[in-house]
Amino acid sequence: PVSLANSAAILRYPQTAHDWVRPGIMLYGGSPFADQDAASLGLLPVMTLRSRILAVQEIGVGERVGYGGTFVAQRPTRVGVVACGYADGYPRHAPGGTPILVAGRRTQTLGRVSMDMLACDLSDLPEAGVNSPVVLWGEGLPADEVATAAGTISYELFCALARRVPVVEG
Repeated sequence: PVSLANSAAILRYPQTAHDWVRPGIMLYGGSPFADQDAASLGLLPVMTLRSRILAVQEIGVGERVGYGGTFVAQRPTRVGVVACGYADGYPRHAPGGTPILVAGRRTQTLGRVSMDMLACDLSDLPEAGVNSPVVLWGEGLPADEVATAAGTISYELFCALARRVPVVEG
């Protein structure tokens, strides 16, 4: 048997499909190409990492958030604390400014990701509060975009989820 085609080859060189193929990242709805996003390839996310806002804090100009205080507020800032961190498989190296969705609206992370939580900016989301739903990647927010912000590939996101993250099928 001959197998030459991974996800990239299946999409760009279909003639390489011989006896069998090895789709990988495309099965999750991720793009194998740095220059092309999954949606333009007709790929849809099959995994969505979701969480909720645990707490909301108001901070003033000059106050800091995250390990080492890497985020410094330039304006009064409404900070949401999200129940997800690197122990769940969210990339620890994701910088402040990495996109997330809160209550279906786009915002960004603030400061460093900690073990069990991360912070996000709720300043422009007055409707968001405790228990608001959060999408860290997947439906509405491509994993490829989050991975790029974190300096990695979406496959790493898909494969890094910890066993403690509940899997809900459906």
